[in-house]
Amino acid sequence: MSEQPEHIANPNIDPDLLERLVAERTRELQATLAEARQLINHAPCGYVSISKDLNIVNVNQTLLDWVGYERDEVVGKARLFDLIDPMRRATIEMRLQTLQDTGRTDPIEIEIRRKDGSHFHALISSTAVRNDEGDFLHSNTTVIDISERKAAEQRLASHDRFLQTITDRIPVQLGYYDKELICRFANTAHASHYGKLASDMVGMHLSQLVSTSVLPEILPHVADALNGVSQSFEAERVTANGNRHFYDIHYIPDFQHGAVEGLFIELYDITDRKKTEEFVLEANRDLEERVNERSAELFRSEQRYRLMVDAIQDYCVYFIDENGLVNEWSDSAQRMHGHGRDQILGKSFRHLMATDNAGEDEVDADQVLRLAKAHGQWESRGWRLRDDGSRFWAHSIVTALRNENDELQGLSVITRDMTAAKSLEDVMNDLNKELEKRVAERTQQLVAANKDLDVFSHMVSHDLRAPLRHISSFVSLLQEELGEHPDAAVQQYLGSIVKSSKRMSLMIEGLLEYARLGRVAIEAQPVPLSPLVDGVVSHLKQENPTRLIDWVIDPDLPVVRGDAMLLAEVFGNLLNNSVKFTRTRPQAVIKVGWQVNPVGGRTFYIHDNGVGFDLEKAHNLFVMFQRQHHSMDFEGNGTGLALSQRIIERHGGRIWAETAPGQGCTFYFTLPFEGLEPDLEFPRSTMAELTP
Repeated sequence: MSEQPEHIANPNIDPDLLERLVAERTRELQATLAEARQLINHAPCGYVSISKDLNIVNVNQTLLDWVGYERDEVVGKARLFDLIDPMRRATIEMRLQTLQDTGRTDPIEIEIRRKDGSHFHALISSTAVRNDEGDFLHSNTTVIDISERKAAEQRLASHDRFLQTITDRIPVQLGYYDKELICRFANTAHASHYGKLASDMVGMHLSQLVSTSVLPEILPHVADALNGVSQSFEAERVTANGNRHFYDIHYIPDFQHGAVEGLFIELYDITDRKKTEEFVLEANRDLEERVNERSAELFRSEQRYRLMVDAIQDYCVYFIDENGLVNEWSDSAQRMHGHGRDQILGKSFRHLMATDNAGEDEVDADQVLRLAKAHGQWESRGWRLRDDGSRFWAHSIVTALRNENDELQGLSVITRDMTAAKSLEDVMNDLNKELEKRVAERTQQLVAANKDLDVFSHMVSHDLRAPLRHISSFVSLLQEELGEHPDAAVQQYLGSIVKSSKRMSLMIEGLLEYARLGRVAIEAQPVPLSPLVDGVVSHLKQENPTRLIDWVIDPDLPVVRGDAMLLAEVFGNLLNNSVKFTRTRPQAVIKVGWQVNPVGGRTFYIHDNGVGFDLEKAHNLFVMFQRQHHSMDFEGNGTGLALSQRIIERHGGRIWAETAPGQGCTFYFTLPFEGLEPDLEFPRSTMAELTP
């Protein structure tokens, strides 16, 4: 038995009073229900309840007004698919299943069909209504008319399509990127530049579109544009199909409420303009070259005319016809030849030429005339005659004169008196003969002197070496005889004699080598310096196996012309010096390099970080047997630099040094490009000018 209200269960309450109370409470509830229904029926949105069989079990008046049905036409009679497109059946059934399982579904946009067949767009949201046992009874669905919003969206989409159509027709690539560099709009031309559709571009980051090789170039411009500064520049770009185009590029900031919210990117294809500019530039260059050539021709013509006018005192000019007869006689011709106008007019110009020009270039007037008409101009040198019978040495130019139709109008003859030059030439020939004679005599004397020097060298080699060998031999015998002599001074004296004899022997060898280098012929041939230097360095490494030396050799040492053996001796002497004078360094560094000398040839250097020396005191640096360090500190006999200087000078070069005590030393020497060149004055170089 169900519970009853306390006042109903009380048997002491008057039944009439109870009936009146129930009736009053019922009226209140009915009024509240009527008010609720009134609110639901006239709500600004539609309400509909759908059973699990998709039958309409309730609907408010607002939705009925929207669809144009009466309540009794819908409630309990119509199904949901009477109001929507049956094609959406699968979607609706799936949503109903989700609603039964979970109690609610996400809002969905759908078209509602009116009674008259028209449609309107609506947004529907549904919740489940269940009984006390939790069984699904029906859904409560809210329907909101979004027709105006849909119309606005369609108008916006239409506007966007119109904007896209307009921008697709302009001759520029246009894109808009927000301040995060995300593409928000691109016309078709801009998208096709990257091989994409305009719709694909939206939402992509600029770094996804621009190649990594171009990003470093444009990012500074992008940063300035986002800071509010418009950017304009020209650049070459590669399109998606691999073609190269020139563009006029503009980055324009998008100011909104005083702040930059993005930037517009505009690319104008100026490839055709660039090609036109290059064509015009090339045409201008060609025209300028032609003008320069024509100007040079006019200048040469003017120069010839000016030379003729300035030196007219030494020239004469007259004219002849095609048969060689004089038809115009100038004052200069009369001054040089002595003939009056009446005497020479109508006569052949052969009367002006001597007939005894044996051994000269043209002696026959007819031959000169024929060659001048055939070649346009002909020159001849020989003796010419004056009216008094005397003659002078002359240089004549006979020129054929033709009009614009290439018809011969006559010939001009320009003659210059070269008698003084001829006399000077004869004197020079005599002097040359005398000089050749003296050179031959001097050569014979030098040959004899060289023979004497060879004899002297042989005598020095034989006569000086024999006593040295005797001294060395007897000292060795004496050392064997004395054995381990108890007197240390005796041992020291004997050692000093041995060292001195060896040193003197080396000095004699160096002196003979120095003399030989002055006479030996340089066998010039191509010498690749890289393998030559590598060989010298390898030899020095073998001789100094315990030394720690960092060799820095230029990998592209050139090929020079010279004597390979002598050049190897130069590199051997200089590199051996570097090895010797870096002995006190824990880490020796020796560099070999080169560069083209600005005044001709090549300059090579050998640099070390050794002890160096005082260059101000090294006045005899390249003199035989001169040393900059004591023999007790560093071994050597002082011949290497002198021999190196003589070899370099025999190759047409020069050698010098730059150094300071404790700061290392750099030796420079020059070699000409081809063959032997005369000595040149070179500026003092520095290591910084030559090393990379």
